Amino acid sequence: MTFLSFSVSLLEPSVNTLLALLKNSPVVIVVLFFFLVWAIFWLPIAVISSSILKFQNGESLQSEQKIPLLVSLYLLAPLVIWIFHWLGFGTFADDGLVSSFSILISLLIGLSLGLLGLVIVFAGQLWLGWCYLETSKLKAIPSILLPISLIALFVGAIEELVFRGFLFTTLEKDYPFWLAAIISSLIFAILHLVWEQKETIPQLPGLWLMGMILVVARLADSHHLGIAWGLHAGWIWAIATIDTAELITYTGKVSEWVTGKNKKPLAGLTGVLCVFMTGLVLMWFY
Repeated sequence: MTFLSFSVSLLEPSVNTLLALLKNSPVVIVVLFFFLVWAIFWLPIAVISSSILKFQNGESLQSEQKIPLLVSLYLLAPLVIWIFHWLGFGTFADDGLVSSFSILISLLIGLSLGLLGLVIVFAGQLWLGWCYLETSKLKAIPSILLPISLIALFVGAIEELVFRGFLFTTLEKDYPFWLAAIISSLIFAILHLVWEQKETIPQLPGLWLMGMILVVARLADSHHLGIAWGLHAGWIWAIATIDTAELITYTGKVSEWVTGKNKKPLAGLTGVLCVFMTGLVLMWFY
């Protein structure tokens, strides 16, 4: 008997016991264990990456230096979800991820709807004189278009798979649809505090509402993730492009709680209304 097989034989009773406990526990325990496993898998990578980045920079990590940490965390998510599926907690199809051409159509629908909503919001603010467009910065868009698009699609896909996929599907096993939506959206909003606290706190209500609307998007898409993925990616792409290229300057004619505190639309009335109206459109047409 090799050392590996001997180790597996020793661990097997403990693993089987843990699995039996999980399958007989409330889904909240399963969800907590999922995030615990995800964090444990990521912790060594986070420690090594942070140490390298701090060593190179000589000071605390800046916002742009957190991107490698975010990417490494998100790359692990499908693996951790697959492990839970292998243990008997659903499938990717149950989570709304289907391998068919229809998900690409839904993705395009979500992208279009998300971008259209933000175009209307910012066009309205420009018309009202609440902000103005820095036309000289438009030339920067082609150089940042591809990387921001890839990041938006990647982040949107992983967050939808985790929160509207595995998390919501798991919670729905014990709770009614509306309660599973509320809890999963609340977790989605709170976990954004991991990366940035000061700018995220004013966005928490908007992030929670965004999570709820993305659940509606999954419902509208026959419980698939295509439209939700597209919406999420479209919002990320538009806001990241505006911020990176510094396309918009606010005039200060109205409170930043209207346009978005710290220039974050979800921390303002207009951004929240945009998300809410998107939800109404989804419910009306689907």
